[in-house]
Amino acid sequence: MKLSHLLSVCLLGFSALVALPSQAAPKKEFNVCWTIYAGWMPWGQIATSGIIDKWAAKYGIKIHVTQLNDYIESINQYTAGQFDGCTMTNMDALTIPAAGGVDSTALILGSYSEGNDGVVLKGKGKTLKDLKGMKVYLPELSVSHYLLVRGLEKAGLREKDVTVVNTSDADIVSAFATNGVQAAVAWNPQLSVIKNTPNTSEVFESSQVPGELIDMMVVNSAVLKDNPALGKALTGAWYEMMAQMKAGDKNALNAMAAASGTDLSGYQAQLKTTHLFYTPADNLKFVSDAELAKTMQRVANFSFEKGLLGDGAQSADFIGISFPGNVTLGDSSNIKLRFDDSYLKMAAAGTL
Repeated sequence: MKLSHLLSVCLLGFSALVALPSQAAPKKEFNVCWTIYAGWMPWGQIATSGIIDKWAAKYGIKIHVTQLNDYIESINQYTAGQFDGCTMTNMDALTIPAAGGVDSTALILGSYSEGNDGVVLKGKGKTLKDLKGMKVYLPELSVSHYLLVRGLEKAGLREKDVTVVNTSDADIVSAFATNGVQAAVAWNPQLSVIKNTPNTSEVFESSQVPGELIDMMVVNSAVLKDNPALGKALTGAWYEMMAQMKAGDKNALNAMAAASGTDLSGYQAQLKTTHLFYTPADNLKFVSDAELAKTMQRVANFSFEKGLLGDGAQSADFIGISFPGNVTLGDSSNIKLRFDDSYLKMAAAGTL
């Protein structure tokens, strides 16, 4: 996340606190957005194939699914109320909309990164310990930054042992190609390009911290409460696409590959490092596991240390996070991020 983006998030959060009501009026038309990433490409196909239109029509509503080019900007726009839902990671859901005062619900935990994020060094045979003293290029205060810190911990190093150079996800490939740049952290599809650079070593990747970098569709909680049809339609559409992908639907997979700038084999390679939950039952198991709360506590700790929970945060427990089974982390009187399994249960039971 660029520092300028961080400032805009703070401003957006303040405006959201002022402008957004605690309840949203029932409505018939909705807007959700997504950005390019292996685990979010299904949203584009859901839109272009007409699946979203079919599910929306079932519940008498209209859902517009929009692709945006800038990941952080998409979350900023969601936080400002321009979208009812947006794809984002668990960490960014906590540090941008939730920290900005926008009560948000993780409706669909579509996947987690299982190698889709990685730390790459120039030179063969390198290890995490070789990072000491290096400049590391990454989008600062993003999941890439979080992954770097987790890697350093495992190598017995601390963040002060390296110098982080803020680089946007759009610029990370060109930065790594520059002479003098020795280390970068990226996510796919950029990571694949960087790893294919001759004479490089991937020294740490997200499968070494399984289930911690989660790819979600997040929806405004007030909008969802007053418009359950939105949750039903989005969930139903998502799992229809998951069924197609699980069955190996080449038309759908080829379309997603092309939209992400690669071919079928390239996209399938990315899917191998994306732990997609192809069924609602698998997703239910993950969201109900006690490990999710432990992961979010770790994320909250990192976010507080980086000053990402807002100026009023006195501890990592400033923002309340709720989970299935009436489990709560942080301040139960300030819950701003909710992991909801009710729509998953409907999908698993076949009642959508």
